[in-house]
Amino acid sequence: MTELFPAIDMRGGSVVRLLQGDYEKMTVYNDSPLDMAYLFDDLGVKHLHLVDLDGAKDGRSEAINVARAIVNGTSLAVEIGGGIRTENDICDFLSLGVDRVILGTVAVTDPDFTMRMLETYGPGIAIGLDIRDGFCAIHGWKELSRFSLGEAIDLLAGAGAETFIVTDISRDGAMRGIDDGFYRRLVETYGAKYGCRFVASGGVTDLADIRRLAGFGLEGIITGRAIYDGRIDLAEALTLLREIG
Repeated sequence: MTELFPAIDMRGGSVVRLLQGDYEKMTVYNDSPLDMAYLFDDLGVKHLHLVDLDGAKDGRSEAINVARAIVNGTSLAVEIGGGIRTENDICDFLSLGVDRVILGTVAVTDPDFTMRMLETYGPGIAIGLDIRDGFCAIHGWKELSRFSLGEAIDLLAGAGAETFIVTDISRDGAMRGIDDGFYRRLVETYGAKYGCRFVASGGVTDLADIRRLAGFGLEGIITGRAIYDGRIDLAEALTLLREIG
């Protein structure tokens, strides 16, 4: 069954959304990530996608206290990313009971480190690939790396990465809907080749998007702004995914 991952993107202690990763185009939705997590938990959500946007940009995650409060205060399975660059960061979050840690920038700037972490922590590591113009963006989406999407998957799936969280930056926060072919090709090409799983992020606007994505065999679907703007009713989305199976 494809799972729904509501997103809590944090900046300056608030729940926010950026438009296509632009820190100058930010909307604040709530001043408490913990309160938002409580709400999701009460609605029956099982998984949470938590992102430290300050950490993603500055290379230093400060989200440990928020993650601890959510893990201890809810039944949500939490994945977290943003500024996680060292093994100490990984150990700190996993020791709290975080379900998995997302390596994004470091996954493509230091693949040797990433491969060691995959070997050590296995399914506790997910790879976050944020794609612009076919290449992996890094440092809070401010720069493009030398790795194309396919090159990064070939390298890291070949090293044992089981889960890739792939964001289509051009669609993120834009309320334009999903690029069907983009995610279908991921599953059909790389899922079939390596047996890895994919979580889709970027552009999920309504229940029709969720229905189509669930048909591709994805592990999960991340959505943020569509929930906060009231375009997706969480209860309806969860029911839809259960019906699809």
